[in-house]
Amino acid sequence: MDINDRIKEQLDTNIVMLYIKGTPDFPQCGFSSQAVAALKKIGKPFSYVNIFEDPEIREGLKAYSNWPTFPQLYVKGELIGGCDIMMEMYENGELTELLNEI
Repeated sequence: MDINDRIKEQLDTNIVMLYIKGTPDFPQCGFSSQAVAALKKIGKPFSYVNIFEDPEIREGLKAYSNWPTFPQLYVKGELIGGCDIMMEMYENGELTELLNEI
């Protein structure tokens, strides 16, 4: 299975997927920490991939999404964005609304 197929499978099988540096319990960068905190405050379940544990995903996802930085949040297979977009959406209520729809 090539990297694009692996990514597509992850996105198809997880409604809310966060690609982060580290884990939700131990994020390894400030942006990942902010993204996890926002999702935890909303209280909806989410899946994650620690990109440090899978270098192939880390590099392949940049090309797949055409988004060079992490974290990356996907909802129903669609890229929502990185930390800045997530935080803006969280602060104005859009992220909570989006996750409450699923």
